[in-house]
Amino acid sequence: MNIKILDSWLREYLKTDATPQKIAEVMSQTSVGIERIEKYKNDYIYDIEITTNRPDLMSVVGLAREASSALKQFKINAGFQNAYFQKIEQPKADDKVAIQIINDPKLVNRVCAVVMEITIKPTPPEIQERLETSDIRHLNNIIDVTNYVMRTIGHPTHVFDFDRLNSKRLIIRESKKDEEITTLDGKSFILPGGDIVAENDHGEIVDLLGVMGLQNSVVTSETKRILFFIDNNDSQRMRKTSMTLSLRSEAVQMNEKHIDPELALDALKYGVQLYKEIADAKVISDVIDIYPKKFTAKTIDIEKEKFSKIIGVKIENEVIKKILESLGLLVKEAKDNFTVTIPSWRARDLQIPEDIVEEVARMYGYHNIPSALPQLTPNHITDLTNEFYWENRVKQALKYWGFTEVYTYSMVPETMYEGNPTNAVKIQNPLSEDWVYMRNTLVPSLLKTISENSTREEIKIFEIANVYHKRQNNLPSEEINLAGILKSSNITIFNIKGIFEQLAKDLEIKNLTFKTNGEGNMEINIEATKIGYAEILEKNLIDFECSITDLIKYATTKKNYTPIPKYPALVEDMTFVFTEDTTVGEIIEIIKKQSQLIKNVELLDKYKNTRTFRITYQHIERNLTTIDIAPIREKIIKTLKIKNLKLK
Repeated sequence: MNIKILDSWLREYLKTDATPQKIAEVMSQTSVGIERIEKYKNDYIYDIEITTNRPDLMSVVGLAREASSALKQFKINAGFQNAYFQKIEQPKADDKVAIQIINDPKLVNRVCAVVMEITIKPTPPEIQERLETSDIRHLNNIIDVTNYVMRTIGHPTHVFDFDRLNSKRLIIRESKKDEEITTLDGKSFILPGGDIVAENDHGEIVDLLGVMGLQNSVVTSETKRILFFIDNNDSQRMRKTSMTLSLRSEAVQMNEKHIDPELALDALKYGVQLYKEIADAKVISDVIDIYPKKFTAKTIDIEKEKFSKIIGVKIENEVIKKILESLGLLVKEAKDNFTVTIPSWRARDLQIPEDIVEEVARMYGYHNIPSALPQLTPNHITDLTNEFYWENRVKQALKYWGFTEVYTYSMVPETMYEGNPTNAVKIQNPLSEDWVYMRNTLVPSLLKTISENSTREEIKIFEIANVYHKRQNNLPSEEINLAGILKSSNITIFNIKGIFEQLAKDLEIKNLTFKTNGEGNMEINIEATKIGYAEILEKNLIDFECSITDLIKYATTKKNYTPIPKYPALVEDMTFVFTEDTTVGEIIEIIKKQSQLIKNVELLDKYKNTRTFRITYQHIERNLTTIDIAPIREKIIKTLKIKNLKLK
């Protein structure tokens, strides 16, 4: 959000000899971004960008406080002159009118109000000029005061024509669905329900609180009495109402950012003071101040050494204390720590010790902090329960094997959803027909990527992302999957097998097994758990998908040391004839289990149904002979026959 203010207006609360250019330079380095300074008559206009977390700076007083602190850090004399407002005098009993406001504390945090007799006449030129240069339209002295107070103090205000309210009571409530209102600019709206409104004794809605006044209570040229009204509202409702009805104003942009409720009474006092000066105002009611949940200041304890540890440079404790106190924070110093009391206007964005450190760092000046690389953490210190660590391990491995990572949408149309759409997680308000269902598999999205790159003869892509499964009476379950597709003229299901074998080796996963069916598709298992699959889609296209969550269950970074054997290995080849549906992987696993002396089994040759395996035997304490090997050989043959693997 950007605001504009005159330099002369700022200097009512900021006492300094610094030039406007210097003020802009210092503020831009430490606080808000002053995008430009524009010469205006004998004055200057600041065009200031305010970040969302600092609604306290959307005012002249707030900016003056901030500028005073920043200038002091640059060794420039500066002082903050806080605003002082006179107490509102109570009217005589004979002159007093009655007004009652019934508030719902869930909707409005604080309400301040007072009734006044006023005279509508031209606004003083100085106030007109300050408003116009702030891009706020000048209307009349009554409306102008509400905007002037808002810009000065930083809290939106509102004014009703008291006689047009036609009521001695205002009831603040939630709007009902389909209630109709007409705003002060003559536009009609149907309320969605849940908005904050005020109604009179006759059940008429007279205000859409915090957003915009209504036509039936707006001040006119005939107005004689006003209800000056300050409401500090629930920010979420402000945002929802404003966006739903497309009603955007500076006041609502402030209201949706958690305006400090402690400012409400100051805004009321200042408004009454201005009305007396420029509208001959006379207070004719009691001052209403409904504040059920008063502000309680929060304290944050922070160790002194934390500042240098985070900032990276030693800042003297006295300097730290001065910086924080210049920002309006109350600081108590102990031997090893500070206790910082947070003022109401910073209660939302100063929550933890690191926030306090940041305040010191920015005011000290980032340009005064030396550039240095952060201290590196040793690679072996790893949180093995962190899914992001293992995801990165998998991504790095696939990258070095020639894969390219892709990102696709989690939402898919019905044509890309695998399975019955009634079992899908359906988006209630989809943006388009292509984004209706949350996908339960990643493969269709990857196939779409392949089709969009059909001119490429070879592709190796993968994605790691969530898939979603519907659950009754609960939120959908989310599971992280790994999926990939290989496109090549010379590819088989064994390419996928090799990828997963190497991935298991990299993640120290044991007992990885594979099971194929007659169609060449493959099931991927760890121990007895199925974690994924691979399937041949076309002659030159194979896909795979597995659960990253299941992979992590079995992954580890622990390495087992095996000393180099002192004694040579004994190698022999064994040839068997199998039927066509016997898998080599299953045979290798069976052979390995027959003796601890078997260190390795690999397929050496194949011809039709004949398979030749090279078996390596080795003992860590002595040489092996054929006599040692003979009983193992017999056991292998016997076991293969017992397993009924159709050994011929």
